[in-house]
Amino acid sequence: MNSNKKEQQAIADADAVQTGRRSFFKCAGLVAGGVVTSTTLSALAMQSAFAGDRGRGNGRKDQRGRSSHYGDVRPTADMDGNTILALPDGFKYVTFSKIGETFGPGLVVPRNHDGMGCFEGRGNTVRLIRNHEVRNAPGDFTFGVNGPANLRYDAKGTGGCMTLDFDIKRKRLVRQFISIGGTIVNCSGGWSYRNTGWLTCEESVAGIKNGFDKPHGYTFFVPASADSTIPAVALTAMGRFAKEAAVADDRGMVYQTEDAGNNSGFYRFTPNRPNDLRAGKLQMLAVKANPGANLFVGQTVGTRLPVQWVDINTPNPELEAGAPSCFAQGRAQGGAAFNRLEGIFRAEDGLSMYFVSTSGGDERGPDGDGYGQLWHYVPANPQTQKEHELVLVFQSTSGSVLESPDNLCITPNGSMLFCEDDAVSDADTHPLASGITDVNRLIGLGGKGEPFTFAVNVLNDSEFAGACFSPGGEILFVNVFGDGTPGSGMTCAIWGPWERGPF
Repeated sequence: MNSNKKEQQAIADADAVQTGRRSFFKCAGLVAGGVVTSTTLSALAMQSAFAGDRGRGNGRKDQRGRSSHYGDVRPTADMDGNTILALPDGFKYVTFSKIGETFGPGLVVPRNHDGMGCFEGRGNTVRLIRNHEVRNAPGDFTFGVNGPANLRYDAKGTGGCMTLDFDIKRKRLVRQFISIGGTIVNCSGGWSYRNTGWLTCEESVAGIKNGFDKPHGYTFFVPASADSTIPAVALTAMGRFAKEAAVADDRGMVYQTEDAGNNSGFYRFTPNRPNDLRAGKLQMLAVKANPGANLFVGQTVGTRLPVQWVDINTPNPELEAGAPSCFAQGRAQGGAAFNRLEGIFRAEDGLSMYFVSTSGGDERGPDGDGYGQLWHYVPANPQTQKEHELVLVFQSTSGSVLESPDNLCITPNGSMLFCEDDAVSDADTHPLASGITDVNRLIGLGGKGEPFTFAVNVLNDSEFAGACFSPGGEILFVNVFGDGTPGSGMTCAIWGPWERGPF
């Protein structure tokens, strides 16, 4: 198909999708930036964690007439004829911004596409802000984020973010540029207060002793309104640790996850002013009745754990000088430990948070890692006198069910979508991904809480990352991480008969 015909077909497909999808998502209550304001995660209705007296069932979106999944997946070519994904029948996609592609004088798309958020754009465009988890040696910009030197946080830092404007009507990339640079290992992130921008996190505490010019392990803010590269400023008050994700609630509190094996904590940062993250208080979650709890094993789905927050008095420790880490400070006061906390997503109430423990769970793989957990933190409610609570919502029992969930997304209809980062050394395969071991999938939770496969990476063994829907709900964007070689990683835009299933 020539380029003109492909574009005409994409426009026709877009119009067909939007006609039904807009009215469907108007009922679901999606707002800009991916925050769900509908009243329930109905796809998890069968999980006991959603039962009880919270009243979440009132006004639940009715899913009658829709299947709990989208049917079997099959290898599907993108609009350029390249087969990257296996998808259910009726879904189409385009791929763009691939590793190694030139997008400006002396600039190429960096490696390691990771966490990502979607924001309102201008006209028919939406704006994506995408992390690049570059782990190059200090100063090695080979497929790194090589932005303006004077705007980098660290002259030798090769990670950062890119901003992409995508035309959702014509299904094509309009523009891309470097958002911030000079950071390292930008893994996941999340939406800021009132969705004004993207919070990107460094999943490494490397510093001067490792050859860099500055310490790392911080959160950075990228305004969605920025139309060119901005100076990268470390928000040191939010803590220094191996960060994965950060998401603000409707009050301005920012919840952050730590990805450091079994020594991973769940944190919240309360800024002095909601829209200014330069000063405030950092705290770590602790289980009231079980100080020093290890929550990666021995937990029961649906059990409500009363929790509290303990202060981290030195949020920006001089680790090089042997100062206690944020985790050690919190642990000394009874803070809870998880195994590899990664993605966070703000719940429909605007205050509670869903987050994943990538390697948590009682069922263990050959290397001793669990297959993954989904947690729900519910803050205290003064009106009902309820305490802060933590609930284990879902726990994978095997790699075939869900293996190593990383980024996650609450879909416009209130379901859940997980990006797998196959970290369990079980050499699993998939019949559609010939010659690939440790296959990665997009896993959804259906109308009765049952997991189902929505997509399979049939190109390589790279993880999926950065799943997010466009503000109108027409398109699912997701990244293929890539192995660092040209063309191995990219962003995908997927559309199709969403109304047929739970998303």
